[in-house]
Amino acid sequence: MAAGGRPVRLGVLFSGGGRTLENLAAKCSAGDIPGSVALAVSSHPEAGGVDLARKLGIPCRVADHRALGDGLSGAIASFLDEAEVDLVCLAGFIRMFAVPPGREGRVLNIHPALLPSFGGRGFYGDRVHRAVLASGARFSGCTVHYVTEEYDRGPIILQRVVPVVTGDTVESLAARVFAEECIAYPEAIRLHAEGRLKVEGGRVALIPAE
Repeated sequence: MAAGGRPVRLGVLFSGGGRTLENLAAKCSAGDIPGSVALAVSSHPEAGGVDLARKLGIPCRVADHRALGDGLSGAIASFLDEAEVDLVCLAGFIRMFAVPPGREGRVLNIHPALLPSFGGRGFYGDRVHRAVLASGARFSGCTVHYVTEEYDRGPIILQRVVPVVTGDTVESLAARVFAEECIAYPEAIRLHAEGRLKVEGGRVALIPAE
């Protein structure tokens, strides 16, 4: 829950089709996340998630990275403030979002690999799964972490693991990882909303439920 015990208001940032946005909205509706998606923000107008957000009845804004350039993060921050967003969730958002003052520790990201491996600038989507397969790794998965000024380097909240099996393709591995993302992200958001996460020395500590 947000300050004052009210349901948490999520702001979901995306650059693609909006599958994670759809999952988070569904988890909110089901009560698995104690809140709602108050705002969706796309990094460009052609993203499929724009139409999806409208179909779901979620207010959606576009912060076109091509027009905004270095002003992208500032424009998004203004949208979030206007919508009174409590927690920002990056959901396939492939542009750098500079966390504005006052939102430190209130921006999450989900990455389709087991960080710190296969992360950093340029590692997103199928590029990640392709790199995992090329490496010969036996396991992959997903990671939810707090966002800092470095790509994929923020404190890790939780991870879920999947095997890499013989004959895997980028598509088959991606599908297996995404199924775990649909579990991991809502769980991390719920823990944050309940005030059960504490960052100590660059690591996340889980506070036991009362």
